[in-house]
Order: sequence, then C-alpha cells, then structure tokens
Amino acid sequence: MSNLTDRIQTATRTAMKARDKRLVATLRLVSAELKRVEVDERKTLSDADVITVLTRMVKQRNDSRTQFEAAGRTDLAEQEAFEIDVVRSFMPTPLSATEVDALINAAVAATGAAGMRDMGKVMGRLKGEVAGRADMGTVSAKVKAKLG
Repeated sequence: MSNLTDRIQTATRTAMKARDKRLVATLRLVSAELKRVEVDERKTLSDADVITVLTRMVKQRNDSRTQFEAAGRTDLAEQEAFEIDVVRSFMPTPLSATEVDALINAAVAATGAAGMRDMGKVMGRLKGEVAGRADMGTVSAKVKAKLG
C-alpha cells in the first residue's frame, strides 16, 4: 500500500471522528476511485499511480465545475470546488511557471532536441518529473513553443 493511500485512509478516519460528513463523503469518493483502479488494473497502486488518479479526478471536477457555473448551479459548483481542494491536499505542491520553464530547458539540453521531431524525447523525460505537479497540456504547449 502506498504512503498516499495510507494518508487518505488516516484522513478519512479523522474526519469520521470529527463527524465532518462532507469531508468523509469526499474522502470515500477518493478511496473508491483508487480501489476501482486497483481492481481494474489488478495491481497495488504506487504513489505515482495514486497521483495519476488524483490528477485525473481534479481535471474531471474542474470540467464539472465549469459546466455547473455556466448552468448557474452555484451549489454544485461549490461542491466541486470543495472536492478539488480536498483532492489537491494529497497531491505534491504544484510547480511554478518558472520551475516548469527551467525543467523544459534542462530536458531540451539533456536530450539534444533540435526540432519538433524530438518532442517525444523531451516529453518522455519531463513526464516523470512533472507528473501531478503541473498540467501536462500546458507543459506540452510550452515544449512545442520552445522547439517550434
């Protein structure tokens, strides 16, 4: 069992003792998603796998929140925002734009990338370092701009 999974279970027990129903519901949602992935993939999740699942959950909730706000459902949008905050509390601290740029420059230099055909090499090198700490779509756009 991963360290992050242990932290989530401990937080769930603490929230249950504090009788915080909203937090317990969100943490159970996270635990259920982690368990679903474990069963589907037939493996025990590592911390990197848990971060991948949490990142996907945040992305889904951001999409939902945007749709709820557009529909004028502020109550549901606030619930999604709460869930995003809870899920993000278990993720590593996000990288700043400056840190992402520095990592991109280092990856381009390390791989010797000269053009767009080398983008796969650069992204492959960045994926492990940036996963869960920055949006991969944003990173990809920055790499394209750098190589293009």
